Amino acid sequence: MSTSPNVTLSRRGILAAGGAVGIGALLAACGGDKGSGGANKGAGTGPWSFTDDRKQKVSLKNSPQRIVAFTGTAAALHDFGIDDRIVGVFGPTKLKNGKPDPQAGDLDVDKVTIIGNAYNQFNVEKYASLRPDLLVTNMYEPGALWFVPDDSKDKITPLAKTVAITSARVPLVKIIERYADLAESLGADLRAKKVTDAKARFEHASERLRKAAKAHPVKVLACSGSPDLFYASNPGINADLMYYKSLGVDLIVPDHLDKGGYFESLSWENADKYKADLLLLDNRTATLQPKDLTAKPSWAKLPAVKAGQITPWSSEPRFSYAGAAPLIESLAKAIEVAKKTN
Repeated sequence: MSTSPNVTLSRRGILAAGGAVGIGALLAACGGDKGSGGANKGAGTGPWSFTDDRKQKVSLKNSPQRIVAFTGTAAALHDFGIDDRIVGVFGPTKLKNGKPDPQAGDLDVDKVTIIGNAYNQFNVEKYASLRPDLLVTNMYEPGALWFVPDDSKDKITPLAKTVAITSARVPLVKIIERYADLAESLGADLRAKKVTDAKARFEHASERLRKAAKAHPVKVLACSGSPDLFYASNPGINADLMYYKSLGVDLIVPDHLDKGGYFESLSWENADKYKADLLLLDNRTATLQPKDLTAKPSWAKLPAVKAGQITPWSSEPRFSYAGAAPLIESLAKAIEVAKKTN
């Protein structure tokens, strides 16, 4: 997972649960082939190949026309210009009120078939009926296909080729570049104004964050709350936090990480272990938000909470320039106005 607990006690379970509280906690803390293959840049047909982050070369006689992807993955590809070929998605796609889940980004969720809206809801029969050419998803743990359930994986993977992109342990920008590579291999034009404008915004936001971190050296804790535990997330493994830290953000590094390395789980009595000036709080729908946390006495006593210095954290970022830029801008703004609490 990327921000808090995960299913396998590594990102998968909890993050996979879409942040759902499960397996004891929710993961809060949770063509071009530039490394090898991308045969037909910009082409919609013809031989296609791409070497994914499992170092597996995936090849097809024709460029994939029917793609099924994890929701956040589909949204990232959409940002790079791959749209009509995405026929199905799996993962958090629609909220209970019918509106798109934040992870869906700008994807038109009414135009795609939803294979499953939460972890372990992957409908194999529905997937097969889409006649997919390719399945694409994130990979938070080596070899693990994000949101592809382990108990049905052997039924799912034979139905179409699979591509997995590493989503942890490397900085955010590197993952975005890999998604750009994949999109380009599928025919996306990375010189399109939509893409170049988004990249320019991302770069501007990154520079703003760099300047904010230097001018306002406040301590930041990326965290997530569940009914029983408070998760302090690790900027050494979460891709977005790694990137923020590289820009100079003083992110607190937990010293007693849980298995998997994504976070340290603390009892609410020990939620004040790390003295932060600013809290970057997991804002996924399955995690507790400030209004939910007011009943926790220890929450109200945290210096950052007393100072009102809490900012939302999209702990499962969309790996595209368009998806990441607003997140960086939000953090920069929060740091620019934050004050030291000690």
